[in-house]
Amino acid sequence: MARMHTRRRGSSGSDRPATDEAPEWSDVDADDVEQRVVELAEQGHDPSVIGLKLRDEGVKGTPVPNVKLATGKKITEILDENDASDDLPEDLKNLMQRAIRLREHVQRNPQDHQNRRALQNTESKIRRLVNYYRGDALDPSFRYSYDVAVELLE
Repeated sequence: MARMHTRRRGSSGSDRPATDEAPEWSDVDADDVEQRVVELAEQGHDPSVIGLKLRDEGVKGTPVPNVKLATGKKITEILDENDASDDLPEDLKNLMQRAIRLREHVQRNPQDHQNRRALQNTESKIRRLVNYYRGDALDPSFRYSYDVAVELLE
């Protein structure tokens, strides 16, 4: 599939193994995994970082290759059940942080047209995501602007 704002194609990546159950060597209890997920979320980590930490560090020294196979639930579902999820979806939050950094850079460097274009592309991606999440994860009257993004991410 092609990229959104360029003519290039995306870089290919490896696929997960097609399996329905956790590997035999990862015999971690589902309750322990859920507790560790909530603990990492309370430390301020995003769901993708939580998955990486569980893969690398594990629970009590045993790595967890896939949280969904170990518990039957996604990380975001576990966080929602325990009221530990963020107000904004992770992808939208990351794009807003990038837009804030780009806007500050463009204000300091007004002749940087390449990053001005990158800011326009990033803000269009944000608006597209806001339309996707509106009414579900976001308020139906939510409108993106730089001031709103700064206020939400402080």
